[in-house]
Amino acid sequence: MKKLVFLFLIVLMVIPAGISLAQDKTEVRVWIAFSDYRLDWTKERAAEFNELYPDYEVIIEGFESYNIAFTETALAAEQGNPPAVTHFFEAATQEALDAVGPNGEPLFKSVAEAIGDRTEINGVPVVLDDVVSAAADYYTANGEFYSMPWNTSSTIMFSNMNILEAAGVEAIPETWGELEAACEKIMALEDGPDNCMTWPNHSWWLEQTLAQQGADLSNNGNGREGRSTEVFMNSPEAIAYAQWWKDMNDKGYYIYTGVVRDWGGTQNAFESQQVAFLQFSSSDATLIPANVQDVFPAVVSRMPYNEAAGYHGNIIGGATLWLNNGLNEETETGALMFLNWFSNPKNAAEWHQLTGYIPITNTAYNNLVEAGWFEEVPGAAVANMQLDLIPTTGALIGNFVAIRDTFTDAMEEILINGMDVEAALNEANEKANELLEEYNLLYAPE
Repeated sequence: MKKLVFLFLIVLMVIPAGISLAQDKTEVRVWIAFSDYRLDWTKERAAEFNELYPDYEVIIEGFESYNIAFTETALAAEQGNPPAVTHFFEAATQEALDAVGPNGEPLFKSVAEAIGDRTEINGVPVVLDDVVSAAADYYTANGEFYSMPWNTSSTIMFSNMNILEAAGVEAIPETWGELEAACEKIMALEDGPDNCMTWPNHSWWLEQTLAQQGADLSNNGNGREGRSTEVFMNSPEAIAYAQWWKDMNDKGYYIYTGVVRDWGGTQNAFESQQVAFLQFSSSDATLIPANVQDVFPAVVSRMPYNEAAGYHGNIIGGATLWLNNGLNEETETGALMFLNWFSNPKNAAEWHQLTGYIPITNTAYNNLVEAGWFEEVPGAAVANMQLDLIPTTGALIGNFVAIRDTFTDAMEEILINGMDVEAALNEANEKANELLEEYNLLYAPE
């Protein structure tokens, strides 16, 4: 016992003054709006990061939705204890840009500003310049790359090839007209499905089709050249899409589950072969074909477009990781290290293979090409290729989530109650602009 005490005293004597035996780790709290297998994967990556960089401890906490994660972040900021990173979805980008903390300063800080001209942070290579252009362009506002893109998707279509073959449909439809013609053949089958196609009643489809038709959803260049002060929910392009949707529903080609934003119900309709076509998110580009592989072959293709307007590009969906403002230097450094390491080529490729979200960096995509991944799973490349065809960005609009619901509600009236398309969209447009005006009075008073 005396020898142990003696050795301990010697150790204390050789340690320089001011150095502790066990230095405290810098905590980096990251709040993620997932609660399923995607959260599990994120926690696994955090544990790996913590082993590689023992001076830091990334702590992942999951939430049930983007809005809950954002609300809790704002509350934590008021209490002086915000997380380092918050996960928030693309439609709320303007709200994230407008959010302020209790001191009146912006709630979030531009990742590009925080990184500066560094190409690596404590040995972690910076990947911001390698992010695919569709995501980089979307999350760039006022010339500043604000947040780190992560789970990024686009709209795609799944086709049941057994049904198409039985109906004599030789090629997967690429346009509205081709899809309608295919449905005419499919609905003529004696033992075919009761309906031909489905997709969720969600405003994302309006936003996508407006981009495809080369039309803006809001003024000032979709809010990219100045703040959005007017939305165009009843534009000719919006009316054309809603009318086509209604026509397909009236013919029995489209089936509405009767539930708004019904991702699960529409997916089930396709997987149970109640329909031949499903328009859906590319986040499930690998999952859905795997789910049905023992029953029928499901092929992934681009979202059909309006041939009368030509094709002008698709936009992204998904979410991004925001760096909270006002962090101390050590925490911000750890957060930036994790954000860049988290989307390094290996992790970005693995995330894509697990979920179907696009590989978020060009290097990750190219590595997957070289590894033969897209030859093995060709549908996994569709979203990347679609987004690369014609560069375009979606709209930045304040109170976008509530504004989205005005279109969703209008389509509900159109599909369920047979309301006139133009009248429904005029009403939606009026409500949407009232919501936008109220928002701008709060965040951008003249």
